[in-house]
Amino acid sequence: MKLIERTLQAKKQIALVAHDNQKPALMQWCRKNHDAISQHTLFGTGTTGALLNKTGLKVSCLLSGPMGGDQQLGAMIAEGRIDMLIFFWDPLETLPHDPDVKALLRLATVWNIPVATNEATADFLITCPYFAQEFKTQIPDYTGYLGERTNI
Repeated sequence: MKLIERTLQAKKQIALVAHDNQKPALMQWCRKNHDAISQHTLFGTGTTGALLNKTGLKVSCLLSGPMGGDQQLGAMIAEGRIDMLIFFWDPLETLPHDPDVKALLRLATVWNIPVATNEATADFLITCPYFAQEFKTQIPDYTGYLGERTNI
């Protein structure tokens, strides 16, 4: 498949998500990194976003994850409206909306955006020089791919 260039702007659009028992860890991480992440546009699934707003961050809230918030974020990733996903998930607990979580992570991979699923990786992402700079990356040319399929 042909690749095209996508530019992530210096001001990123970041999705913040956490499973219930990871919400305190994400809130603590956001407090610790408030100055760095507040420079970007933030989105969160329902409860997570509402909790993060209490830390002084400005987070646009979507639906709760199990009620469609994970899928809303997935759509935003596919539309190029999310540049980075920070998702403190619990790999040891099976949740009813696990298929939605897997779909969200799959879309992040398909569209080649940076993803952190734990605090250490999130720390690496936000201390990377590209966090506050423009970054060029390659994504598959799905437009051309789909165009070929619809013109058959």
